[in-house]
Amino acid sequence: MSAKSKVLIIGGTGQIGKYIVDASAKAGHPTIAMVRESAASDPVKAQLIESFKNSGITIVYGDIYDHKTLVQTIKQVDVVISAMGPRNLLDQMNIISAIKEAGNVKRFLPSEFGGEVNNVHSIEPAASHFGNKAKIRKAIETEGIPYTLVFCNCFASYYLHSFAQLGATTPPRDKVVIYGDGNAKAIFVEEGDIGTYTIKAIDDPRTLNKKLYMRPPANICSLNEIVSSWEKRIGKSLEKNYLPEEEQLKKIQESPYPSNILLSLFHAILVKGMQTNFEIDPSNGVEASELYPEVKYITVDEFLDRLV
Repeated sequence: MSAKSKVLIIGGTGQIGKYIVDASAKAGHPTIAMVRESAASDPVKAQLIESFKNSGITIVYGDIYDHKTLVQTIKQVDVVISAMGPRNLLDQMNIISAIKEAGNVKRFLPSEFGGEVNNVHSIEPAASHFGNKAKIRKAIETEGIPYTLVFCNCFASYYLHSFAQLGATTPPRDKVVIYGDGNAKAIFVEEGDIGTYTIKAIDDPRTLNKKLYMRPPANICSLNEIVSSWEKRIGKSLEKNYLPEEEQLKKIQESPYPSNILLSLFHAILVKGMQTNFEIDPSNGVEASELYPEVKYITVDEFLDRLV
């Protein structure tokens, strides 16, 4: 059995990065998390960094703007995973440059972790966000860097904790806004499962230069279905406010950042059905729950049970 790949995770203290770091450690990969020095002064991130160290993770303080440190760190690993946030997507060009200079990387996973860019018909400001991902993808292919593109669709903890209600951090108990007719299907994946599937893919030849889609069958559902399931759990009906598409488009234009980008994402996902309006092309894409049936993923129903 060959040795497990050495992994560098950039953005490891972020929303999805911490789950990828955890999955890498649990899978036995020698793992480096590159974190900014400023993270040590943030109480929450400092505690997370300590937990990484206790799990055997090597911490390197630096960032993607420190080219020398980045190249030196990349030379120590086989796989680079970027979990950078949406505001810094284009800065991944620095990672691509460092990977080319290091010359040893067997696989790069850029910060996709959402919907498939080629199947998105979104409006601004989400359109620019997806456009930046497409630019990074093109740069990776142009430079001939081996890659895997990961599309996990909706983070369950974000969407199911709030039912896509702006400003909410808990599921609705009285009333709920439903975008469009509420029937568009979306895909919700628990963050721990996203980390597990991502790490399983890094040494898998079936995912080399491919797109890895996370479409767990039990987690493909509409907002109407989620609300109905929730109503049964709490034993009451919610007051439903259906927001027509034309009103949503107007609201996107009138809202400040970050509400405008969230609403434009909700429009693409929950009205236009961007996550489920296409079939996976087997020539360049694979589905995670089919590749790794041994992973017992958290279903939407199980996640909702936690929230009751």
